[in-house]
Amino acid sequence: MRQAWRWFGPEAGVPLDAVRQAGATDVVSALHEVPIGQAWTKAQVATRKSLIEDAPRGRSPLVWSVVESIPIPDAVKRLGAAAKAEIDAWIASLEAVAANDIRVICFNFMPVVDWTRTDLDYELPTGATAMRFDQDRFAAFDLHILQRKDAEANYSAEDRARARAVFEAMSDKDVADLTTNIASALPGSTTEPLTIPAFRERLESYAGIDATRLRRHLIEFLAAVAPAAEGCGVRLTLHPDDPPRSLFGLPRIASTADDYAAVFDAVPSPSVGMCYCTGSLGVRADNDLPAIARRFASRIHFAHLRATKREGDGRSFHESAHLEGDVDMVAVLRELLAEDRRRASDQTIIFRPDHGHRMLDDLTKKVSPGYPAIGRLRGLAELRGTIHALEAGA
Repeated sequence: MRQAWRWFGPEAGVPLDAVRQAGATDVVSALHEVPIGQAWTKAQVATRKSLIEDAPRGRSPLVWSVVESIPIPDAVKRLGAAAKAEIDAWIASLEAVAANDIRVICFNFMPVVDWTRTDLDYELPTGATAMRFDQDRFAAFDLHILQRKDAEANYSAEDRARARAVFEAMSDKDVADLTTNIASALPGSTTEPLTIPAFRERLESYAGIDATRLRRHLIEFLAAVAPAAEGCGVRLTLHPDDPPRSLFGLPRIASTADDYAAVFDAVPSPSVGMCYCTGSLGVRADNDLPAIARRFASRIHFAHLRATKREGDGRSFHESAHLEGDVDMVAVLRELLAEDRRRASDQTIIFRPDHGHRMLDDLTKKVSPGYPAIGRLRGLAELRGTIHALEAGA
């Protein structure tokens, strides 16, 4: 397995030397500056690749091995194959990536919002902070700030009462911060920042789109792009929903093992695979992570390794340390290593530590939510140590 690090570019505050010092050999990156839906060019990809791979003399080499992500435009999620111009642009981006010898592309199919958290600096008993999804705060946003039409139907009377109490205790700053956290797109998001009116309008555009229809649109998209991926030798990896359940009354269709099975059965192309994200999948108690790794072992080409801790209501959760929380990371790594040993060297699984606590010096710095250097360094060190131990006992 190859150890990777997500890098948001030279403006992100984490230099490439930090990636080297963390012990990673591979970089996960994307052209976040290109507007969603606009085709990437070979020259744009080559410029970023040169920045990553043209190491100064004496520095450890790095390789850009995974693109995370080429955003899928909203029109594709709403219209499926009918969004031909948007799909053609996505294929052009894929071909630009492949022309630069990058062979793994990660993507997701979450409508309107990408990964979602209500709190970006939830204080832990150690004094470090983590990202958190608080169900009552989310409901307060949905019901009382966004004021989504018919939102009450998605919440019980008890849920609505708790949400009202939370909202009534909020200051104007609390409301503004919560709105920013949910609506303004977190780092690496493949959806657009939205104002409240634009948020409502975007949700209304999904009227009548249920899980069956959204899945059909995903399958139509994959059926269109898989031949190009096969021709270019690119492996596509579908990231799970985060959190893996409906938000804002919208369907989500990459949340369980059965969701993935439906996609793989419909589009059996070997180029269509999974981004195995333990943190996202681990939020659901009914997701057996080692079993999912065994079931889809040959489809896993990229892994996000992190852990989450479900809280008392079963719907709230926060990011835990990588070897803690509700993810049995040792069992997960045992499955991934077993699959990796079966593969040719050029097909090895690439993984990265995903998210990390804000800790030590990062508490006093401006950092990208979820992606502080020190917390991820700790995570990668813990994962690397576990891998060494498992390989020694193999």
